[in-house]
Amino acid sequence: MDIVQGRIDGFLEERRPQLVGIAPDLDPFARFSSDLLRGGKRFRALFCYWGWQSVAGLGDDFDPLPERHDEESLDAVVDAAVGLELFHAAALVHDDIMDNSDTRRGLPAAHRRFEQLHRDGGWLGAAAPFGTSGALLLGDLLLAWSDELVSRALDALPSRAAATAARTEFNRMRQEVTLGQYLDIVEENAWRSVPDAELLGRAQRVIVYKSAKYSVEAPLTIGGAMAGGRPEHLEALRHFGLPLGIAYQLRDDLLGVFGDPDVTGKPAGDDLREGKRTVLVATARRTLPPSAVRLLDELLGDPELDADQIGMLQATLRDSGAVDEVEQAITDQVERAEHALARSPLAPSARAQLSRLAETVTRRDW
Repeated sequence: MDIVQGRIDGFLEERRPQLVGIAPDLDPFARFSSDLLRGGKRFRALFCYWGWQSVAGLGDDFDPLPERHDEESLDAVVDAAVGLELFHAAALVHDDIMDNSDTRRGLPAAHRRFEQLHRDGGWLGAAAPFGTSGALLLGDLLLAWSDELVSRALDALPSRAAATAARTEFNRMRQEVTLGQYLDIVEENAWRSVPDAELLGRAQRVIVYKSAKYSVEAPLTIGGAMAGGRPEHLEALRHFGLPLGIAYQLRDDLLGVFGDPDVTGKPAGDDLREGKRTVLVATARRTLPPSAVRLLDELLGDPELDADQIGMLQATLRDSGAVDEVEQAITDQVERAEHALARSPLAPSARAQLSRLAETVTRRDW
């Protein structure tokens, strides 16, 4: 998605003189934003584009289309896709603060970079609170820029009805991912007071609202709405997007435990140190003997876990059968998504691309 990266780079370059024009001290906001938004998988941008194309590509079969799908409309979709990438970057900054993560995409996490800025300057007070405050504000700024770009995209659409529908989808996404993030930190802190029988269902709920909807479903429906999609088109995108988003996050949870740090940009077993109460962990707890469950619960969330302890936890999760169960769940969710896509009233060319994208986002072996 070179066009998306180019638009991101151009937008940030426009903002840099505005920031340093206020004060040179604001240059880190430009630098850290640029580093965070360089590269990445661009899945949300891709789903937004193909959501748009799944309706726009219907052409004469979609009668009547209230808007023209010309270069102007495509340009608006790219702006919306860039807005989604900035929203994702903001979510990563805030997520790393809440998870106390040290790295992101092979670089120090934003709050760690602000901490280092404090230390390098020899400033008064403690570096850690400064780092948290700086990163919170960086995330807030990225959210503001995201809204600016999405608003610009929707203002450029020839149909006000399409713009209103897309704004509704975008607003819903922002609400759901914020609440899903809260549910995630609740699970990390309240799991001991929850009956064991409820843990898996609660972990699945976190997946839906923290990740599945905003990673796949919402970008699809935002794009589809921008193309003037009718309710049946948006529902078709939801029926495809939600199970695919669940499969995507389940794969991400496996990578958070077993992924190669040279590729993921995060230390091996990082989710174990952060104490993530994922579907993988909840599934393992149902089958492990009580002694193994106690050890898992004791070690999970310890930021000082060494390589041997990480290896032991990885082996425990594998031996429990939970990895195989999660792999099967990924397969089942992808099949559900593919079945929904095959029965959808969406443009055939877009369906083919979405099917290929489904394989890309769920069969990552790194």
